[in-house]
Amino acid sequence: MDNDEVTKVGLVFGKAIKLRRIEQGLNQEELADKANLARSFVSGIERGVAKATVISVWKLATALDCKPSDIWVVAERLY
Repeated sequence: MDNDEVTKVGLVFGKAIKLRRIEQGLNQEELADKANLARSFVSGIERGVAKATVISVWKLATALDCKPSDIWVVAERLY
């Protein structure tokens, strides 16, 4: 996987998080609080500049009332 692909994956994953967050009626601060993550980290993920770990993906999915795989399905569609 080259750098362009890595960048694109980060961008589509972030967009999938943002779409789910908006569907849930949450702002970034609320999502960050529910996921026990920093708002700046959530913002970075949504913009595709922060790299999510397995644990942070799990925390985000739990806070968004979905499974991690649900987020990836959306990201795959956006890719």
